[in-house]
Amino acid sequence: MCHVIVTCRSMLWTLLSIVVAFAELIAFMSADWLIGKAKPSSSDDVDNRTRGSQEPYHPTLGIYGRCTRISNMQLSRRDTLCGPYAENFNEIASGFWQATAIFLAVGIMILCAVAFVSVFTMCVQSIMKKSIFNVCGLLQGIAGLFLILGLILYPAGWGCQKAISYCGPYASAYKLGDCSLGWAFYTAIGGTILTFICAVFSAQAEIATSSDKVQEEIEEGKNLICLL
Repeated sequence: MCHVIVTCRSMLWTLLSIVVAFAELIAFMSADWLIGKAKPSSSDDVDNRTRGSQEPYHPTLGIYGRCTRISNMQLSRRDTLCGPYAENFNEIASGFWQATAIFLAVGIMILCAVAFVSVFTMCVQSIMKKSIFNVCGLLQGIAGLFLILGLILYPAGWGCQKAISYCGPYASAYKLGDCSLGWAFYTAIGGTILTFICAVFSAQAEIATSSDKVQEEIEEGKNLICLL
């Protein structure tokens, strides 16, 4: 018989697992890893009435995508265009970024799988006599290691020609040049830290769902068990 067991600790672990997976996925897909040096807006595409309000803009560069500003000649306005600069894996700007993409992709796939499984831990707490919480915690720890490897290798690619075109000639491995780090990089770091927190917290979720109070309510014949 399936017993639905919900505790504060198990629910918090489930929510954190889902948040971490989505945060890492969004960061990976974003083009806001590097914020390039300011580039002046073109004055040829606007009339004299709007020319005075032009401001420099900062193009952004991700692992495989980028955002830049294009001019609309007909409407006399500037639009930001975002999309992948690499049509396939081999066109990613740096071998280090290719390795980063692999490590992050593997880590994110593991996190997404754990997030999916975590939803069902309210009804199924063990499989083949092994705690799902412990297995998921182990997988989250492994995913965290993949994420760390990806984040360590990423700055090594700052010396590639693509990064130099955004960050200036002084950009090199682990040196940003004229660029700054975007929100996606910080989100990936924060998600990696939360990944290890989730891995540790999975043990607390296991303890909460197998406590004496839970066992007492199971023995009383309750199918829905909610504990603070």
